[in-house]
Amino acid sequence: MQLDYYSSNFAKRTFPITIVCDNINNAPNIGSLFRTADAFGIENIVFCGEGITIGRKVTKTSRSTEKFVNYEFAKNTLEIITSLKAKSYQIIALEITSISKPIHNHQFVQNQPIALIIGDENFGVSESLLEQCDHALHINMFGQNSSMNVVQATTIALYEITKQLM
Repeated sequence: MQLDYYSSNFAKRTFPITIVCDNINNAPNIGSLFRTADAFGIENIVFCGEGITIGRKVTKTSRSTEKFVNYEFAKNTLEIITSLKAKSYQIIALEITSISKPIHNHQFVQNQPIALIIGDENFGVSESLLEQCDHALHINMFGQNSSMNVVQATTIALYEITKQLM
């Protein structure tokens, strides 16, 4: 018999992970990020950039998870990363670069919070932010396309990270 969310046996848990969104402003993506963050027990989301709002399109996609996930807005992503570094976060960019390595080959440090930086839907994580990261990780892909939707990639990354932290 298929179970619904309310009758499943999943144990609720919060992981020391903050998602840092660098100029992500597409409402359906923001709503989907809330659902993904809730599903994986993420501690916090920081939406960085200008003009980001939680409107009707976001709440429709989020299915009310914005009520349960901690989030904040910030104008400057670099300031947020600097602040998280000062708090001893592992700074991880989810981005394909010339030196990135596959996420499934990375061993996440236990007992150290993680800041996962995800980038703009069109331009990815900026070069200035990549320079501040401890690691750049990517998801191996086997088709013709060189990228996937930011929320899909984040979901895959959070699966791998939380699997290792269990």
